[in-house]
Amino acid sequence: MPIERYPARFELDAPLEVANWRPLVHWLLAIPHIIVLYALGVVSGVLAFLSFFTVLFTKEIPDGFVRTQAMVLRYELRVQTYVMFMREDYPPFSFSTVAHDDGIDQTRMSLDSPGELNRWLPLVKWLLIIPHLFVLFFVAIGAAVVHLISFFAVLFTGRYPAGMREFVLGFLRWALRVNVYVMFLTDDYPPFSLEQSPPPGGATPGSAAPPPPPPPPVG
Repeated sequence: MPIERYPARFELDAPLEVANWRPLVHWLLAIPHIIVLYALGVVSGVLAFLSFFTVLFTKEIPDGFVRTQAMVLRYELRVQTYVMFMREDYPPFSFSTVAHDDGIDQTRMSLDSPGELNRWLPLVKWLLIIPHLFVLFFVAIGAAVVHLISFFAVLFTGRYPAGMREFVLGFLRWALRVNVYVMFLTDDYPPFSLEQSPPPGGATPGSAAPPPPPPPPVG
């Protein structure tokens, strides 16, 4: 069953088939994106620092901060999924500061506006998140091992194993939620879960909308 809807949602809509040679070169082709991502990381760090004080004194984060942080997180996930050869399409150099995904890429990430926040939580979030960091350390080791096995799987079969890809995506999803929490973009404590959360409306990502109710009987 999907977990309760979390303010940050991430999914990858790409085929499992990947050309055999791509694991050998994606890290090299992604260098321009990695340089851009480094600069965006500096901007994100500054905004997170300023957000600490805006939440502390106003209980809110400026909407521009939220949209910019969403852009950085989305850009990072697009680059990560490419470097990890889970997709073939080259990520766009897109800097659209929108909270909800613009739909131009296979990697999609949306972030809900946090609204009013608890002014005191920024003082203790670093402490509250420690259990997640501890567990994520071991999940990251598992994801690295799975990714290494997938390297040879793609190299020899041209296909990323579905279960392995979902595990790595689950790790990225978990890390995203932790980042959103510690960047003061939500007060919702992240779940200890690799699962995707349902989008607005409660439907599971990729599922069809429920059929409309039948019309009432005539007469």
